Amino acid sequence: MNILILSCDTGAGHNTTGLAVLEELKRRGHHATMRDPFQLSRSLIAQNIGTFYVKLVQRHPRLFGAAYRLGMFVTKMPFLSPVYYANGMMADHMKRYLVDHPTDVVVAPHLYPAEILTYMKRHHMPCPKLLFIATDYACIPFTEETDCDYYVIPHESLAESFCKRGIPAEKLKPFGIPVRSAFTRTISKTEARKKLGLPLHEVCYLVMGGSMGAGKVKQIVTDLAKHRQENEQIIVICGNNAALEKSLQNRYGDTTDISILGATRQMALYMYACDLLYSKPGGLTSTEAAVVGIPLVHTAPIPGCETINRAFFQKHGMSVSAKDAKQQAALGRRLLRSPKALYHMKKQQKTFTSKDSVNKICDLIEEMGS
Repeated sequence: MNILILSCDTGAGHNTTGLAVLEELKRRGHHATMRDPFQLSRSLIAQNIGTFYVKLVQRHPRLFGAAYRLGMFVTKMPFLSPVYYANGMMADHMKRYLVDHPTDVVVAPHLYPAEILTYMKRHHMPCPKLLFIATDYACIPFTEETDCDYYVIPHESLAESFCKRGIPAEKLKPFGIPVRSAFTRTISKTEARKKLGLPLHEVCYLVMGGSMGAGKVKQIVTDLAKHRQENEQIIVICGNNAALEKSLQNRYGDTTDISILGATRQMALYMYACDLLYSKPGGLTSTEAAVVGIPLVHTAPIPGCETINRAFFQKHGMSVSAKDAKQQAALGRRLLRSPKALYHMKKQQKTFTSKDSVNKICDLIEEMGS
């Protein structure tokens, strides 16, 4: 089979979800490719969609939240959104690509390519089967505008929210958000620490803000450093936020027990190695944490779907959170002192996520292409 995965660089979660599916499809012997549809255009605006998005979120998160709320309002209107028509401008580029690269199934772990393919369908352009994968614990704005063959959603309890927005129940597949195989392998904390060169018998806090380095990382680290005990390590992953990394390096670079990192390909190992994770509530990162089974404190969300992600995790006992960074830091320290709370959280994480999601998705793709 020929499978095309279309994603956009608006945060790493969508791409990483696509890579999880790509990895398994290739293991099964299929010809699978992953592309950013906007790179098919010569327009600088189209090619830099991801950069614009990331800068908006990093510098003006409240503005992004306002845009999200506006999007939810527009979904109630009796017309298609400007987002749909903007994505539709990519239809001719995608049509030419598909002529040159015959495809059986398109997988979209991002709304924008689902909109592009939907526009093509409605304008009678030849279109492969289309599978959408939701990467947040919410039905995000404009999902109802798309016309996909199936929609993979994070959990069966979310089906009602998708149906209320007009997605047919028979098209919903509650398989969960897929994670890469590195997060589903069983590896002990000791083995992970040996591979990363971390001390074997100290408490290790892991602080991260996703690929964009958001989530009040600096404030969390400041409080953890202030209250750090002799047997504690703090590991900070700044993602692609170079300014945050530089700021923390300037302040803590000479501190032996505080490690400041940028982007890393060892995220699964760090989750297996550490005792507690502080992270903003991105859908993919939160799912990875839950699949690994690391106790999770959610930090400040990017307003919008991440607010809903955090609410879902808290409701089901998969994470805890507090009003501000200082309280969040303290909450994590208290959590580590409560074996009962840790046991319950890990149990809930195991209950509400699936290590087998990617296999179910790839089984469905094979069924769609047969």
